Amino acid sequence: MTRDLSRLLRPKSIAVFGGAWAENVIEQAQKMRFDGPVWPVHPTREAIHGVQCYRRVEDLPHAPDAAYVGVNRHASVELMAALSRAGAGGAISFASGFAETADGAEVQRRLVEAAGDMPFLGPNCYGFLNYLDGATLWPDQHGGEPVERGVAIVSQSSNMAINLTMQRRGLPLAYVVCAGNQAQTGMPEIGRALAADPRVTALGFYVEGVGDPVAFAAMVAEARELGKPVVAVRAGRSESARAATLTHTASLTGAAAAAAAYFRRIGVALVDTLPRLLDTLHLLHLHGPLPGRDVVSISCSGGEASMMADAAEGRRLRWAPLSPVDRARIGATLNEFVAIANPLDYHTFIWGDEARMTATFTATLETATDAAVFVLDFPRGDRCSDASWARQAIGSMRAAAEATGRPTLIAASLPENMPEHRATELAAAGLCPAFGLDEALAAIEAAADLGAWRAGPPVAAPTPPAPHAPRLLDEAEAKRRLAGFDLAVPEGRVCATPAAVAEAGAALGGRVAVKRLGLAHKTEAGAVALAPADPAAAAAAMGQGPWLVERMVEGAVAELLLGVVRDPAFGLTLTLGAGGVLAEILGDAAALLLPTDAAEIEAALRGLTLFPLLDGYRGRPKAPLGAVVAAALAVARFAEAHAASLEELDVNPLIVTAEGAVAVDALIRIREP
Repeated sequence: MTRDLSRLLRPKSIAVFGGAWAENVIEQAQKMRFDGPVWPVHPTREAIHGVQCYRRVEDLPHAPDAAYVGVNRHASVELMAALSRAGAGGAISFASGFAETADGAEVQRRLVEAAGDMPFLGPNCYGFLNYLDGATLWPDQHGGEPVERGVAIVSQSSNMAINLTMQRRGLPLAYVVCAGNQAQTGMPEIGRALAADPRVTALGFYVEGVGDPVAFAAMVAEARELGKPVVAVRAGRSESARAATLTHTASLTGAAAAAAAYFRRIGVALVDTLPRLLDTLHLLHLHGPLPGRDVVSISCSGGEASMMADAAEGRRLRWAPLSPVDRARIGATLNEFVAIANPLDYHTFIWGDEARMTATFTATLETATDAAVFVLDFPRGDRCSDASWARQAIGSMRAAAEATGRPTLIAASLPENMPEHRATELAAAGLCPAFGLDEALAAIEAAADLGAWRAGPPVAAPTPPAPHAPRLLDEAEAKRRLAGFDLAVPEGRVCATPAAVAEAGAALGGRVAVKRLGLAHKTEAGAVALAPADPAAAAAAMGQGPWLVERMVEGAVAELLLGVVRDPAFGLTLTLGAGGVLAEILGDAAALLLPTDAAEIEAALRGLTLFPLLDGYRGRPKAPLGAVVAAALAVARFAEAHAASLEELDVNPLIVTAEGAVAVDALIRIREP
């Protein structure tokens, strides 16, 4: 059910219920000069902050558009029912002690039932700040101010929401909304309502758990259609608390990797810190998604140019190449001591000459770049003067950006060297302030991702697993099943006795591998022998059979891992990465949501650190990339065919040779009768 949140989020009248916290709500509304009536409701007090109190919901002049319910959890249920009967537009349920506690689930169920069709946020929710209309249903201090347009932020953490309002980056906040327990109204509905406001330019989310992946994806798609890009920061990325798992795949593909694959699939830019969330939102607010990944950097110091070059390492960005024409044009504005390069150190020869600075900056921004970054640290205002910075540097940077139309950021190398009033001035001039070199490039990368991505296949609700306990298939059975989906496996035999092992080794010819079946980690248990001189003796030394004897795969170009794990929120996730004993040491892996396709798999392979090995590094044999993609698709097809029963699948290693790709080890954990 989609509820209309317009009266709640953009109210003309507000009712406030409760004691001390309610007083704060009224105080904040008065500070923001909310121009509608604010009605305190209290059973015994005559007035709060000089405003007459009402005794009951029924005594109000008319049904409020928004109500702040700041009473205990049991009284909240009664008030929610009264507000719903009166026809209120919506409510904030502030109290805690609901489903987030051991005994609160039933009280939360009754709260939802009492609200009926009336939308509410929470419970366990701080409320929201609407800086566009001065409507603040908020029980605490906050750092925002009225704006005419800006970004909207939705947070699952009230404390994080408070912290974000205290930003000193000149970022115009249109809304800050807390989601609380999302007992009735979740982040997808909140996001949809905020995106519908034409004054909102971009959406930011602080996410701990998506909740309903299908609804969230639909909200993002609607926001995109409205021209509102979405960026998120997700808590819980660390896997340090993750328990030991059965397969290499599971250790590489935790909840963080699945969530990253989900956000990428639905077209949400995922950043890893709150400062980067804010700077990315600021860039999106001023310039929107970027058309490409080419960047030019301009500074007056070799140190700053070097730091910028280092900050780009590992990012999906490229320093825009300078053509001979570019170099000549830029060089003509400088003297012979300046080496023309990108990042550009233009030295300080032209500092103070606004006309020459403008000429240099304009010539540099005229290169084929998608975004430009000026490195500029302002002197501290209490001990120094930044007059020349403001008068000359900013003027020249603004003139160059306006002349070329290039999205332009002004990045301080230290965040304290970008004072708030200068950040506000820069933003007013269309220059995006960035509070660090890493933050600037992270924002550009996220905006470029948003410019490049198209919504992938619809994200289906995860298939619930079969009701049976999972069981481990041995390697031989796992390979047999995968071979049925066209995954290449070595020729081999299952043997019950050492004598049969010797016979199989002779029949297969050449070098063979002998493995004891029934163990998850055969190498650690000493249950693998590669090319033994006496296969039968090697098998006997491993302990009781059965054993798998296979022809060895020779001439490896690279060893890869292919695997699938089930994420409870996002469903089946395919992992591709460095395999063999290096799988967990290197952690070089990419995760893709299923279903996927050949193009997405190839792009993921090309993004791996080991890809040069597949591409013929330093004259080595080049791997048939099509065979690797085909192997990954075979694993994906198996997983999708067993979506209701598969728990984990691990192919490690997939040995890639110059001729093809062969799965030399495989494990499957599946729920079957």
